[in-house]
Amino acid sequence: MAGAEGVVADLRAESEELDDLVAGLDDEGWRRDTPAPGWTIAHQIAHLWWTDRVSVIAVTDDAAFADVLAEAATNPTGFVDEGAEELARTAPAELLAGWRDTRARLHDELRRVADGRKLPWFGPPMSAPSMATARLMETWAHGLDVADALSVTRTPTSRLRSIAHIGVRTRDFAFAVHQLPVPAEPFRVELAAPDGSTWSWGPEDARQRVTGSAEDFCLLVTQRRPRADLDVVATGEDAATWLTIAQAFAGPPGPGRS
Repeated sequence: MAGAEGVVADLRAESEELDDLVAGLDDEGWRRDTPAPGWTIAHQIAHLWWTDRVSVIAVTDDAAFADVLAEAATNPTGFVDEGAEELARTAPAELLAGWRDTRARLHDELRRVADGRKLPWFGPPMSAPSMATARLMETWAHGLDVADALSVTRTPTSRLRSIAHIGVRTRDFAFAVHQLPVPAEPFRVELAAPDGSTWSWGPEDARQRVTGSAEDFCLLVTQRRPRADLDVVATGEDAATWLTIAQAFAGPPGPGRS
């Protein structure tokens, strides 16, 4: 439980910040298009609600989650989006209430997971802190889509560190999902944090390096902005390739944002 406490608190804060953006919307506001093609603000919140519901099942009921995996196997490329599409048709007040109740339960359940326990998921099993971090990343990324739809500029926070960490940890996955050889050399990543400090990963003497803004790196690995618009610089051929394919999310590579 101790390991998940901090990141669950960040997840709760990120969720509340997004809640503040949508709580006052009228029906027309919920139908506003976001940068994700075909997705309205309702779809964005419905996706978070759906994934939080499935996460609660993964934490609380292994047998029921096995049924979810079996259903997903019948439609691996459309299963998640269909869930969002279905819930997006819910009346806005009910949609918001459902997301609030479900995420609150998930946060509480994650805090109660015993240290060392691995939770089942669509990919490899993960710890409670890892699941909370993944939910934080998704909440931040989809929250950005909502903020863009509403022309709201969000202030970066220290919560980005966990998202950047996923971005670094998924380096090998990004190469593999693009069917490219995984680099043998370690990378050094140094990012300027919102508070002016530096967040770093990897050996200081690594030849393959990535430097820049922590916020921009998170925008890159969640594919919310094109690389050309971001303050993220690569040194070394492998590092440069990584920045063209980086993704912090599971599943097939997306097209990114124009």
